[in-house]
Amino acid sequence: MELFGITLTEYIGYLASFMVLLSFTMRKVKILRLVNMMGCILFVIYGFLMSTLRIGLPIIIANAAIFCVNLFYLIKKNS
Repeated sequence: MELFGITLTEYIGYLASFMVLLSFTMRKVKILRLVNMMGCILFVIYGFLMSTLRIGLPIIIANAAIFCVNLFYLIKKNS
């Protein structure tokens, strides 16, 4: 499915990029981490939707790791 010549997979990638970029404009670290985690989740989905796993696997690994780091520090701060 395409809209304006862009596939749904590409839209998810663009939205993920926007979320990560947006997270760096946040003043509060907790909100930064939450928004960044949403971007990471979208990038993991994007990685799975890529045409070949060879291309998507580095995206999945990196963003899953970043998600875990953000989650760790969110949990640590709330403890």
